[in-house]
Amino acid sequence: MRLLGLDPGLRHTGWGIINSIDDKISWIASGNISPKISLNLSERLKEIHQGLDSIIQKYKPSVAAIEEIFINMNGQSTLKLGMARGAAITICSVNEMPVFEYAPTRVKQSVTGSGRAKKDQVASMVKLLLPGCAITTEDESDALAIAICHTFFANSKIHQMNLGN
Repeated sequence: MRLLGLDPGLRHTGWGIINSIDDKISWIASGNISPKISLNLSERLKEIHQGLDSIIQKYKPSVAAIEEIFINMNGQSTLKLGMARGAAITICSVNEMPVFEYAPTRVKQSVTGSGRAKKDQVASMVKLLLPGCAITTEDESDALAIAICHTFFANSKIHQMNLGN
């Protein structure tokens, strides 16, 4: 299975492509889509949409995993993050890819063993689990961690029950 992991944001949308065959995972590619801050909201969302569409067309993932929304004290920031997530989920849906969502604590628990792990701990484990990956930002590392998390849950009976299968 080729998987697209997504860590959406208006400033930086991290993405990562991994292969998962049997119990082995490998890094294919990763990066960030970073619209200019000077662009208006609709133009930034358009750049996220187009950038992800280009990545999907190039790497042909069959499934996507995305982090659930983190609700913080600033409602405006949460709303804008939701818009970036919406753009990411929509382009996956347009490309007929199922999208699975994971809570940040579940992602951290899956990758590091602790749901309260720090960003640098997540990045270190991603590099350990995906030898040869060239991570340059936290958003990219988080996207790969989300993809890794999905591989751990993709075939589990609990995961399938949560989907209503």
